[in-house]
Amino acid sequence: MAYHEAPHKDPRKMGIGRSIAVLTSGGDAQGMNAAVRATVRVGIYTGAKVYFVHEGYQGLVDGGDNIKLATWESVSMMLQLGGTVIGSARCMDFKERWGRLKAACNLVKLGITNLCVIGGDGSLTGANQFRTEWSELLLDLTKEGKITADEAKRSSHLNIVGMVGSIDNDFCGTDMTIGTDSALHRIIEVVDAITTTAQSHQRAFILEVMGRHCGYLALVTALACGADWVFIPEMPPEENWEQHLCKRLITQRERGSRLNVIILAEGAQDRHQKPITCDQVRNLVSKKLGFDTRATILGHVQRGGTPSAFDRILGSRMGVEAVMALLEATPETPACVVSLSGNMAVRLPLMECVQVTKDVTKAMAEGRFEDAVNLRGKSFQHNWNTYKMLAHVNPPDVKSNINIAIINVGAPCAGMNAAVRAAVRVGIIQGHQMLAVYDGFDGLVNGQWLSNPSSQAPKKNFLLLKSFTSSSEISLNIAKFNIHSLIIVGGFEAYLGGLELITAREKYEELCIPMVVIPATVSNNVPGSDFSIGADTALNTITTTCDRIKQSAAGTKRRVFIIETMGGYCGYLATMAGLSSGADAAYIYEEPFHIHDLELNVEHLIEKMKTSVKRGLILRNSNANDNYTTQFLYNLYSEEGKGTFDCRMNILGHMQQGGTPTPFDRNFGTKMGSKSVLWVTDKLKECYRHGRIFANTPDSACVLGMKKRSLLFQPLTSLKDDTDFEHRIPKTQWWMRLRPILKILAKYDAIEIDTSEVAAMEHIIKKTGEIKGAKSNVHYEKQ
Repeated sequence: MAYHEAPHKDPRKMGIGRSIAVLTSGGDAQGMNAAVRATVRVGIYTGAKVYFVHEGYQGLVDGGDNIKLATWESVSMMLQLGGTVIGSARCMDFKERWGRLKAACNLVKLGITNLCVIGGDGSLTGANQFRTEWSELLLDLTKEGKITADEAKRSSHLNIVGMVGSIDNDFCGTDMTIGTDSALHRIIEVVDAITTTAQSHQRAFILEVMGRHCGYLALVTALACGADWVFIPEMPPEENWEQHLCKRLITQRERGSRLNVIILAEGAQDRHQKPITCDQVRNLVSKKLGFDTRATILGHVQRGGTPSAFDRILGSRMGVEAVMALLEATPETPACVVSLSGNMAVRLPLMECVQVTKDVTKAMAEGRFEDAVNLRGKSFQHNWNTYKMLAHVNPPDVKSNINIAIINVGAPCAGMNAAVRAAVRVGIIQGHQMLAVYDGFDGLVNGQWLSNPSSQAPKKNFLLLKSFTSSSEISLNIAKFNIHSLIIVGGFEAYLGGLELITAREKYEELCIPMVVIPATVSNNVPGSDFSIGADTALNTITTTCDRIKQSAAGTKRRVFIIETMGGYCGYLATMAGLSSGADAAYIYEEPFHIHDLELNVEHLIEKMKTSVKRGLILRNSNANDNYTTQFLYNLYSEEGKGTFDCRMNILGHMQQGGTPTPFDRNFGTKMGSKSVLWVTDKLKECYRHGRIFANTPDSACVLGMKKRSLLFQPLTSLKDDTDFEHRIPKTQWWMRLRPILKILAKYDAIEIDTSEVAAMEHIIKKTGEIKGAKSNVHYEKQ
């Protein structure tokens, strides 16, 4: 994110005398409620009045009881609900000028000059038009006597900030829109269920998912489930696709597969823009191949259900950023949309994003399909390129004579299989021989191998000896099995093991081979990566459990639950689960707490029991404090809460490491696995000298991780200075910036948000050239 210096402002005073209205418009999406909740609570925290606008723009036009003052309690118990509790509607009245006149009058009468709109590109375009003609609307209302000159002066300009709520992820400028991740959860649940019955009967299944103009859901679903074919509107299949599809399905059956899965976006089309339907594909497969074929159209089930942890956190972060953007806006500030880039919240000019979104549709209509994919942005491009690479594995006739070994280290976590699968397939495509090491570093020491690579093998926590006795045995086996590169999938043990192997290079030349560590641990504590494979699945498990616990508390009233999460000394799970479940506090090691803090938390809960929200949720990371244990907290809260509330304690334990991988972890693991093998392939070419591999530079042994906006390879040695080896955590962790948000949303006072650095608005349109085939002279770059 780009920043510029700004005078320090107290966020608790920024909103005094200001009013904000929040509405949800267009189609609903899971996570909208989290955005509404955050907007209301952060707005109130800044001193502003916040209003609900019920039923979207229709409520804005109709006014009256549709525009109501929001309170802190009125957004309680919203996080776990799908859809939007303040309602949404398609509004034709707002498209007419007389409708916008009525809406403007309703806002002026209430003194509202800040509007937060959560919806798709149509809703946000309408908001921008409303803002553009605001002065003219006020002039007309004054002439008609509906508002006074003083009222018009007090409401002289309207600030607009948008958040994109759309399960299709069809808005350009953001990596993910609110609701997309939850929709993927619904889809993958169905795919997993279908897969089991399809295997039993050796069937082919065609699954139609939403996406009239955008194939994101279909594409990521295909990546996450290893589909045999995917149809998306941005990139129609080549001519004679029917013949190619049948050939692909037959090839898969010949390889021993008992099922075929085809994913189809509802807006799928061929190169001549004729629709490709579920029935069309089913009839083709059934008649041409004779396969037992079924078709399933998911429909609106994708919109419903409980929001995922990702969408709740995304909505909450977007809501906070939206309020800050509104309160910092000036009459000259263009309407902006709050977006996600990597793991960063950014502000982008609303109409630039809308323009690029429209240009995607135009590119498809003109048959410029490569341009359409490029306009979708880097995230979409990477998904498409990864799918194309993994869709059909045809080993080259000429082998590379390269042997790459894959090893899983440490405790298991959901998503490891996806990383290993992708790495093996990409390796085979490159002509390499892929080897799987059985039993972690123990297997590397003992020379144990699996003939068929799979991450189902047992994994052990095995630390190499400081004397490098184990390194000696490992070097012998690397030479014995002629290993040219090593991919290590795991958590902090994998990172430590990689460090010790490269340290041993000085003594054992056989260890001078390219190595890459892929972070995979629920604790999310590997230096060099903002995310680890498996952490999202664990986070969703905790969030779902907290939902059920809060539900039980809602029935009994006046009850506080104290829940212990995993994570070792890393407080990622406790912090993020606190955000996604609406916890009152989350105790972690990285933020020391004392008896005074505990006293404040107890007093906070006692006051909370006097409101309509008569329940509490406290999270504690497993190693948060040696003395203030979970049992201690339970005893303290039980004693201090006597007569006001009672307590219950839950230690979630190893259930957090199990379960079916989430779409995020499957997709993330797939990208990490494929990217690691491509990097290794390039490194091997660089390190090939005189008929042998020799790699001893720092950049030949890296951690592959997500840093802010990109997947980066960082030398293991360069990460040592940022590592707390005693507590097995990075010294700097990005998610610590979200801790104040958790406390503000739980209604704690005197919480500091650093506003000394203000996010500068970024641009996605740069007039630097021309897209191939485009008719305009504008070049687009997705940040």
